[in-house]
Amino acid sequence: MHVSAEPLVDVHAHFVTPAYVEAAQAAGHRQPDGMRGYPAWSVAEHLELMDSAGIRTSVLSISSPGIHFGDDRAARALTREVNEFAADVLRAHPGRFGHFASLPLPDVDGALAEAAHALDVLGSHGVALETNAAGIYPGDRRLEPLWQELDSRAAVVFVHPTSPPCHEHVSLDRPRPMLEFLFDSARTVSDLVFSGVLRRHPRIRWIFTHGGGALPLLTDRMELFRTVFGVGSADGPPVQEQLRALWFDMAGTPFPHQVPALTRTFGHDRLLYGSDYCWTPAAGTLAQVASVDAAPQPEAGTWRELTTRNAARLLPWVADV
Repeated sequence: MHVSAEPLVDVHAHFVTPAYVEAAQAAGHRQPDGMRGYPAWSVAEHLELMDSAGIRTSVLSISSPGIHFGDDRAARALTREVNEFAADVLRAHPGRFGHFASLPLPDVDGALAEAAHALDVLGSHGVALETNAAGIYPGDRRLEPLWQELDSRAAVVFVHPTSPPCHEHVSLDRPRPMLEFLFDSARTVSDLVFSGVLRRHPRIRWIFTHGGGALPLLTDRMELFRTVFGVGSADGPPVQEQLRALWFDMAGTPFPHQVPALTRTFGHDRLLYGSDYCWTPAAGTLAQVASVDAAPQPEAGTWRELTTRNAARLLPWVADV
């Protein structure tokens, strides 16, 4: 471990279980999001990677293709199973792992029940959603009861990208995480803005991945359409002001371009570290951490110090680890 460096808090780390992979494959997700297959994952290998990279704590979540494969009852059962599995991992390794609980969206009643169980019983540190659930984006009014509940809890909501509807027509037979994930994150944020969800539910603490995807380049254009073309609320705060309330992780390729673009647009105060392990292999994770350490550092210290300090503000429990 990098004993001389500030240990990282990884808010974007994934796990899989044999039952989860089996259910996803049975539902037709044999090449999830156009990738070759599912990664292997174990607690021991994850801890080894964390120690090699200088990561103190990793917050676990299920990645795309999510947890709901068409049947509400099966999705509720699978969601409970993976959430209970993660809770066992946290109990066995206190301080090393956190957990953002899966929800079986678009089943709203199931999601409300599972959110209560995960947050009140299992001690999860937030919930994890996909950018869309079977083509339903977060501005859809059917999801309003869930946002009301999560707002009442001031919950942390980690939003991971997934394939957009009709991806087969736009992805050009290439893995969707390469481009479509970044576009779908921006699409989802725009829906939160223009549907008014961010304004109606200001206590939800949203995390978006991969430096906001394409969002830093589109914020000014979104504001143009709000003010000139009447999209959304004309009397609301500017788009950039609304988006500065979001949190962003640096998973993927943060340097030399993505993090500088993000911080020029939204500042440094809500930037978090994310590895995307285990969907990013260990070698790729170590290379990404090396790029973070080798990049020009922010004025007030290092990227490690800055992101870990920000994580402690968002997730106060990590400061006690």
